Amino acid sequence: MTIKAQEFDRLVAKLGLKTRESGDLLAWFEYEGKVVTRTRRSKGSGDLPMQHSIRQQLKLNEDEFQKAIGCSLTMEEYIAILKRKGLM
Repeated sequence: MTIKAQEFDRLVAKLGLKTRESGDLLAWFEYEGKVVTRTRRSKGSGDLPMQHSIRQQLKLNEDEFQKAIGCSLTMEEYIAILKRKGLM
């Protein structure tokens, strides 16, 4: 699956990830004050490198990741996925 920088940014906003600029764009998901997942993307545009790592860092399988990129995965569903996997 190919993910573009714009799609990643939309995913970050949709899932409520917090971000910080450094050499890359750092993004993380906090739940009840605790950092649960974190990932990053390069500042370039176009297709992102290391797309499988982004999916793994967000703790999503391929189908869940495709739903997230397609904007059909809600923040509540993401929280449920993380709870089901024992991360929260």
